[in-house]
Amino acid sequence: MDFNRRDFLKSSISGAALLGASSLMSSCIRTNADQSGEKKNECPELKISFQEGTAPGANLNEKLDYMEKLGIVGFEPGGGNLANRVTEINDALKGRNIKVSAICAGFQGFILSEDPEVRKQCMDTMKEIIAAAGKIGSVGVIIVPAFNSQKPVMAHTQETRDFLCEQFNEMGTFAADNGTTVIFEPLNRNEAFYLRQVADAASLCRDINNPGVKCMGDFWHMTKEETSDMGAFLSAGEYLQHVHIASRKRRSMPGEDGDADNYVNGFKGLKMLGYDKFVSFECGCQGDRNVVLPAAVELMRAQWKEA
Repeated sequence: MDFNRRDFLKSSISGAALLGASSLMSSCIRTNADQSGEKKNECPELKISFQEGTAPGANLNEKLDYMEKLGIVGFEPGGGNLANRVTEINDALKGRNIKVSAICAGFQGFILSEDPEVRKQCMDTMKEIIAAAGKIGSVGVIIVPAFNSQKPVMAHTQETRDFLCEQFNEMGTFAADNGTTVIFEPLNRNEAFYLRQVADAASLCRDINNPGVKCMGDFWHMTKEETSDMGAFLSAGEYLQHVHIASRKRRSMPGEDGDADNYVNGFKGLKMLGYDKFVSFECGCQGDRNVVLPAAVELMRAQWKEA
């Protein structure tokens, strides 16, 4: 029998990969009996969240009413002026099956500025938002270390990375003390130079090693930067705290870019992780929101089920 070492290695590696994948999948589909003897599926449910500008409505309560009709369970407000909205948001959510998901930015300055005053502005305004986020039960406050337009910026070096870890350790400790987290968001190269892949964000979380520091993935940015949605989410592992979603060509509602808007591979990764947090709309809209939004929600639920 002719022994081909290369073919043997290929088959061995492929087999190991398939075994590992099937092991992860089985952890999702396995059922256990609870104390009453009833079997319960361990697969996480899809928890959809809307940013504040997503749903139609003249005010917050009208938006939340609309969301409830669609079965939306997460609300993602912006961080601007959040401290003055704590009572408003808590009152609006009373009696509803909707929780605050993440807080979308809203801070001033940026943490990788060469100017110490700009860095201080970022830290101070982030702490103000974090404190408010804790009061409304948010899973975390999203932050980008630096956008391409923000200058002068620190050089992309090991020293800069070490400095970033120090700053986020302080921020993360403050977040944990307030019952929430700070969340690194990787962006595509057109928007940010420093942090572009989910695995890079996860490696920062690992090195900082602070329960108040997490990361997220955004399908829109991942379309340009990741080779695999599933791989990106799996690389985040325990640090994955939030997910954004949009159509994959124009950053519109899921489904508005047709067949391109396929999230099944990423949803499989989320299911493998047992991801039980939110997938939140961050996108524009090309059509009538009253038509496009329900269709987008239905598409996501169908693809989650397929995954």
